[in-house]
Amino acid sequence: MNDSGKRALVTGGSGGIGAAICRRLAAAGHFVYVHGHRNLDAATGIAADILAAGGAAEAIAFDVTLEGPTRAALEAVLERGTIQILVNNAGIHEDAAFPGMTAGQWHRVIDVSLDGFYHVTQALLLPMIRTRWGRVINVSSITAQIGNRGQVNYAAAKGALNAATKSLSLEVASRGITVNAVAPGIIDAGSAPATFDAARIAEIVPMKRAGSADEVANLVAFLASTDAAYITGQVISISGGLA
Repeated sequence: MNDSGKRALVTGGSGGIGAAICRRLAAAGHFVYVHGHRNLDAATGIAADILAAGGAAEAIAFDVTLEGPTRAALEAVLERGTIQILVNNAGIHEDAAFPGMTAGQWHRVIDVSLDGFYHVTQALLLPMIRTRWGRVINVSSITAQIGNRGQVNYAAAKGALNAATKSLSLEVASRGITVNAVAPGIIDAGSAPATFDAARIAEIVPMKRAGSADEVANLVAFLASTDAAYITGQVISISGGLA
């Protein structure tokens, strides 16, 4: 199959990293569904930007934590063609020291990253398998590998996502489908600079700078390409050497 011309869905496509991934996949010639939930206006704007640049995109909204509405939305999408590139990027932070973390903070973070992975991927996987070509790329975090104070919920969610990545990759490898995760470190995508100033970044990151959303998007686009056909079951850090 040609590298371009696939149909892609990026969950959390209205955020900083998600938007960069949407634009990069569209630039590679794919039709991109830009997913939003509370940020549908932002997703619509990103899709409009892609269209203005000569690409193909459409905004779509549903709550990944809810199985029924997610499945209904995706069934409507599948009527128009199989999704062969899925980027599970939706995720949220609700940081708190663990002794003071509420049940709501725990469950909301787990629900978006982990239940969202299940609801979206499970709905799209059989149609993808029938085409015998697919890419599932899960956006994890370096936090799942090295830990971070105040993010026990987030680390747990992304660590489970890493484990799911490895297991699912074994199930579908013979069907021409790869499953990988990318684990960003400190990325300048709107929120990180408010948490880490330049001096602190220079202190803890060997490359002495934050990464960019475009750098994460380039890695995702590579994993979505035919050039990455023999890479599966991997969790790939993109962290400037932070480990």
